[in-house]
Amino acid sequence: MRRHEFEPAHLVAGTVLLGLGLAYALDAGGVLNVPAHALLWAAPVGLGLAGLTAVLSYAGRRRGVRRVERGG
Repeated sequence: MRRHEFEPAHLVAGTVLLGLGLAYALDAGGVLNVPAHALLWAAPVGLGLAGLTAVLSYAGRRRGVRRVERGG
């Protein structure tokens, strides 16, 4: 199987969505009392963090490629 590149943004997005799902399930089960507005705000903030991670990861990868092309 061919190896794939590590995508930190996918890791961040998956962790955020998994955490939101777990918080919702615990709230629905009565184990945890999570305000609805907290879950509604956490989703876009978490996905924004994933987007920022993707941009920074891309910039870092691109910078590394340029350095290799120049021989530095």
